[in-house]
Amino acid sequence: MLYTIRVPLIVLYFLLVAALGTIACLVRPFNPDNTRIFAHIYSWLGIRLLGMKLTVTKSENQNKDKPAVYIVNHQDNFDLFVCGAAVPKRTVTVGKKSLKYLPLFGQLYWLAGNVFIDRKNKSSSSATLEASTHALQQKNTSIWVFAEGTRNRGENMLPFKNGAFKMAIEAQVPIIPICVSSYAKHLNLNKWHSGDVLIQTLPPLSTQGLNTEDLEALKEQCWNQMMKTIEEMDLKISNQETISKKTQPIDTQQNI
Repeated sequence: MLYTIRVPLIVLYFLLVAALGTIACLVRPFNPDNTRIFAHIYSWLGIRLLGMKLTVTKSENQNKDKPAVYIVNHQDNFDLFVCGAAVPKRTVTVGKKSLKYLPLFGQLYWLAGNVFIDRKNKSSSSATLEASTHALQQKNTSIWVFAEGTRNRGENMLPFKNGAFKMAIEAQVPIIPICVSSYAKHLNLNKWHSGDVLIQTLPPLSTQGLNTEDLEALKEQCWNQMMKTIEEMDLKISNQETISKKTQPIDTQQNI
């Protein structure tokens, strides 16, 4: 029952924010902080409509004043509402070209300053990576990337693509992993409390002095750290749910 109410509401909210956001972005198009503002708006009410409890923990070592490449695990279309709360200032995302064809949202995504990438076109992808690297170096703008390239549906992370790591090495900016617990496979929209989600920002991985020969090692280091953190967060949520079930009052009343 709740599912049939929540899905239309979240779609309506998605389109409403996209419409109003597109109009607002016309006032200051391509401003690098547009993405953060509307990502937070999507998350603020979105997680409430979905019935999620979200906890975001940020690293104390994160340098908020300097550009970085944020690497995030990608699970579901709901990532927009879940991950939006963790998008830092002056951060744009790299998204697939097909996003531009989504009604209203495609226009908001473009006007917010985000970057489209066509993975099927190598020359276009290379140009996108070069433009993103230039933004990191010259415009004090950070880049948010779902480095798996596609959704993992809440299962184990898929192998990372090279692009984000190549970008970070060429710009000599740090990689900052952002880990999201595996909510997608446990989410139950028919429950009032549909699920818990933890987001953890890890300390930066330096790329100073690295070159393309170090790319695979950097990618592996990032993947391993994120996978370990996600497993720890999943275990924490599982333990909390177990404790909650054990502490629920038991109805001992018997029918006579």
